[in-house]
Amino acid sequence: MAKYLRGERPDYAYLKSLFQHLRAELEVEVQKIAKKLPYVPTEEELKRYYNVVWQAKNFQDMMIVKTLLYIGVRVSELINIKLPDVDFHDYQIRINKGKGSKDRIVPFPQSFKEMLAMHADDSMKKNQAVYLFESSWKKKYTDRGIRKILAKYSEEAGLVQNLSPHKLRHFLLTWLKKQDVDDALIQPYSGHDSRKSLKS
Repeated sequence: MAKYLRGERPDYAYLKSLFQHLRAELEVEVQKIAKKLPYVPTEEELKRYYNVVWQAKNFQDMMIVKTLLYIGVRVSELINIKLPDVDFHDYQIRINKGKGSKDRIVPFPQSFKEMLAMHADDSMKKNQAVYLFESSWKKKYTDRGIRKILAKYSEEAGLVQNLSPHKLRHFLLTWLKKQDVDDALIQPYSGHDSRKSLKS
């Protein structure tokens, strides 16, 4: 068949049309692969995980986990949050150039303000930090660095799957949906213009 078609000098559109006709002529059905639902940690797994983080008594690690849980940002957004981006007066964090190079404002719970302020003031400003989370070398964390931190605690908690930043984000968005929170209020967390709030 390839030998015959070579003489026709087909392009992609020609071949696509040809195989569509062949599929219809031979009555070949297109097989749809069932999509698996993404893994979302249960509340029990999350409690077990956070208990391990708490027992480690590493305040910055705990703040990283809490920030991911409370505002549901992507890891690429988390590592680029600068200290001036945090508005303690209005309980919100500015995300600059998130997915699709869009800026947005994400709220955080009032109950989180005190711990976040302690982290920003005591741990960061004394070291003249630029970013909300910086390593002991005074450099912002990398995507890989954050994932390694979360994976370490996942293993210690005995979880079947690592709690990646995306899984923590998905947990928050799913939890908000279960609370019947309107899509318009979920949108700042998801960063989507449409109702695709649980997709990515």
